[in-house]
Amino acid sequence: MRFPTNDALVELEHKAYWAFKHANFDLKTACDHRKLQLNELSELHDQAYKNSLIYKEKTKKLHDSKIKNRIFNVGDQVLLFNSRLKIFSRKLKSRWSGPFTITEVYPYGTAKLSHVDGSNFKVNCHRLKHYYGGDTPPLVIPDLQTFPKDN
Repeated sequence: MRFPTNDALVELEHKAYWAFKHANFDLKTACDHRKLQLNELSELHDQAYKNSLIYKEKTKKLHDSKIKNRIFNVGDQVLLFNSRLKIFSRKLKSRWSGPFTITEVYPYGTAKLSHVDGSNFKVNCHRLKHYYGGDTPPLVIPDLQTFPKDN
């Protein structure tokens, strides 16, 4: 095992002293620098908070613009959206059931529906859409022309 010589110990001690002195150069200056860093961090935090509020306002405005304002009256025929059907893999099955008749309209977007079989229940009006009767008309294209395929 080799031990360092006195010259190596003095050099090592000098480097350690220099590093210690450089790291703790002045307590007052280090304190002021740290306070400045904390103030900058606080300003960045405040700016991030303001930016998040602006983002939330824009997102809410976009969401509210896409909501359709539907007005339902007693006696209207409506269809009810069934959100539980996405569990099953029936791609061609309609997620709208009904038609139902509105028997009562409550404030804050709630309606009481009655079905032909006599069942009554309350639902949120966001899950309803007006029913105008009958199925969708079949797609008929008059004067269908076919063109020969180009080679």
